Amino acid sequence: MTGAATARRIRVLLADDHAVVRHGLRLILDAEPDFEVVAEAGDGAEAVETALRQDIDLAVLDITMPLLTGVQAARRMTEQRPDLKVLVLSMHDNEQFFFEALRAGASGYVLKSAAHQDLVSACRAAMRGEPFLHPAGVTALIHDFLERGAAHLSEDSLSARESEVVKLIAEGLTSREIGEILHISEKTVERHRSNILDKLGLRDRVALTRYAIRRGLVEP
Repeated sequence: MTGAATARRIRVLLADDHAVVRHGLRLILDAEPDFEVVAEAGDGAEAVETALRQDIDLAVLDITMPLLTGVQAARRMTEQRPDLKVLVLSMHDNEQFFFEALRAGASGYVLKSAAHQDLVSACRAAMRGEPFLHPAGVTALIHDFLERGAAHLSEDSLSARESEVVKLIAEGLTSREIGEILHISEKTVERHRSNILDKLGLRDRVALTRYAIRRGLVEP
């Protein structure tokens, strides 16, 4: 029996809060002989739990999901499972999201509009340990980055935990609910909230929600 016949297929987790998108991505990957979609998740928290619980080789994450963004989920996954490969999917051709995804440990950034032609190549590149960026965006990203510089990529000083708290506050969760999701006390959540408002110079939840939308943490 040949090695190709006995080779283990790459086990993939798909995470997107739209079932129809997950279905389309599954059709693309399951049509390939070397991939097998073995799990799906509808939000970032579920994606992290699934990736840490199951035998997953590659996680494909939508960048904008409830509870945790794809970037936040990627960071948690790669911190706890450095061997896990991660790709981020987005509707936005945005250099800020791209660099944030890379800093979080993702191997690549794929536009949903080009998933039918780029997803398989991106997945294979990730499994080889190579970065992937959709070809049409490379020139534009480099040009924009050189023009504007990297300073704006760190326009605030929020920690990873504070960004998680911001997202959940913007989604309308109470401090108690946020504490349960992040496994911290309600008092700690309130302390984070106060520090965040001070750092960003904001006054209330409404302003914080606007900030979260602007930063792509939640959808408008």
